[in-house]
Amino acid sequence: MIDAYSWLLFAVLVLGLLSLDLFVFHRDARPVAMREAGIWVGAWITLGLAFGGFIFLTRGTVSGGEYLAGYLIEYSLSMDNVFVFAVLFGYFGVPAAYQHRLLFWGVLGAIVFRAIFIVGGIALLESFHFVIYIFGALLLFTAWRMLTTDTEHVDPSTNPFLRLVRRFIPMTEQYHGQSFFTRENGKRLATPLFAALIVIESSDIMFAIDSVPAILSVTQDTFIVFTSNAFAIMGLRSLYFLLAGLIDRFEYLKYGLAALLAFAGVKLLLSDVFHIDVWLSLGVIVGIIAVSVVVSLFATRDRGGDRKLEPEDVASAE
Repeated sequence: MIDAYSWLLFAVLVLGLLSLDLFVFHRDARPVAMREAGIWVGAWITLGLAFGGFIFLTRGTVSGGEYLAGYLIEYSLSMDNVFVFAVLFGYFGVPAAYQHRLLFWGVLGAIVFRAIFIVGGIALLESFHFVIYIFGALLLFTAWRMLTTDTEHVDPSTNPFLRLVRRFIPMTEQYHGQSFFTRENGKRLATPLFAALIVIESSDIMFAIDSVPAILSVTQDTFIVFTSNAFAIMGLRSLYFLLAGLIDRFEYLKYGLAALLAFAGVKLLLSDVFHIDVWLSLGVIVGIIAVSVVVSLFATRDRGGDRKLEPEDVASAE
């Protein structure tokens, strides 16, 4: 019964927050200023941690620690999405006024995809224990790939999902407000905003392949895994607008994220012979991210004005 009430509370809270965000606070298309984004980042983090407090009270300290660890893993890995968003918005020339609405639908789709991956991943682990070693190896491979791949050189035009959609859905090169589809000469066409949405959603599928196994290294409790994912993802839009002007300052963050994935991978591979306490895991996660952020900010302290990727700049018009 507690689980049923917890799921109901979570569903009402999330649907209510998303409705307020879309229909009240951002009903009209407009650019998001960095100051506003900072306020929203603080609000989303507060809500995420408050829900963690609810789990502490209703499920105990172990579950509470698992939620915090899962939330930090997902939130940290989400920072890598910010770099990809900057590339995508620049490539498609998404006007600053439309970026928040685009990310809203992208985040909504991400929550749905994460639910599918989480349910599927936990079902696989419960049915086939050896899958835990596949997940562990996948995380180690992803950590290595993160160290050897340059996010800034991602080319959205090579995205297989976008190429497949373009083969079956004709597209226009012009934006038509916030519409994903329009009509030209009586023909229904997709706009560049729809193309950008396709790339964002497909990119999140790839991120989910990394982040879901990472959280499963902490817990296989469906409620904790999904809620920690959802609260971290919902704050991703504001995080982008806050960090868009500071991207160059996080030069060494990818090393921290790679170390985080490697830690989760090793934890999964050794789970049958060595158990790492959830609070120790939480300490390692916090330590890795803190060190990578502090080192990045210190190393780039004289680079503040070199390259600012404000949303308006990233999405310079066509």
